[in-house]
Amino acid sequence: MILKPYNVPLPLQMMRCLIPRYELSPKEKHDYIYLEKGHEGERKFASLLENLSNLIIMHDLLLECDNNIFQIDALLLKHKTIHLFEVKNFEGDFYIESDIWYTGSGKEIKNPLLQLSRCESLLRQFLQKSGFNFPIKGNVIFINSEFTLYQAPLHLPIILPTQLNRFLNQLNANSPKPNNNHISLADKLVSSHLDDRSYHRLPHYHYDQLKKGIVCMSCNSLTTSLMGRRVVCDHCGSEENVDTSIRRSIQQFQLLFPDKKITTSIIQEWCGIGSDKTIRRILGSYFKMKWQGKNTYYVDSNG
Repeated sequence: MILKPYNVPLPLQMMRCLIPRYELSPKEKHDYIYLEKGHEGERKFASLLENLSNLIIMHDLLLECDNNIFQIDALLLKHKTIHLFEVKNFEGDFYIESDIWYTGSGKEIKNPLLQLSRCESLLRQFLQKSGFNFPIKGNVIFINSEFTLYQAPLHLPIILPTQLNRFLNQLNANSPKPNNNHISLADKLVSSHLDDRSYHRLPHYHYDQLKKGIVCMSCNSLTTSLMGRRVVCDHCGSEENVDTSIRRSIQQFQLLFPDKKITTSIIQEWCGIGSDKTIRRILGSYFKMKWQGKNTYYVDSNG
């Protein structure tokens, strides 16, 4: 039972929206690549967990305990045990020497087991404060088949790529169905999940800084033009229905500026193409109109 499915993390969605419109600094580009790499690994691990049965699965939980925020890549409830997973998409050669982790070239890196240990400790405290008493078993999952680790002691709580299928089969074996206590715990964890927009450090941007226009859904270019009822990319030639293009652009606007009101004028400026009439028609068809004095704005239809 997947109670909290894996989705593209909100910070990564926002970074993807920013890239065509904003010049990232070298550090911001590095952070973006790191997010993409992590997403690739967590998505792959999530797809493997889909094959398990009689287990409660939750992905990408952001929790707080005593003013300490901690993130869980994946969590699995099985019978009397909580399995906590830290997923790493490392690629290449690594080795351990005196409990210090190094790349194959000798560069020291953060010890992923320290991150796992901190997460285990804070989760244990969170459970105690919430009235639950489950043992926690944590593992660092190395998901990339191109990862190799040398000089690793046998007792470390790590799962290497060559061990992963065997490990998942063991998890799946002889697992009774979840009971009400499991469901209550899972509901508590999901309801306590924080908005990760405030946790991850994103580039400082404001509306006037960003390039305007409709981003091509195929090549991510902003060189698009309106031709009849189609939005055509001048770079790759890809075409898209104007309603679909503008709705997608509105979603990007909402993601980047959740506190800004959606108005005809701002969406027309944001998209860079389309008449007042076209924008108003699309907003009227897919959003709900609201009034503030003499001014009108739009909200999601279910809002």
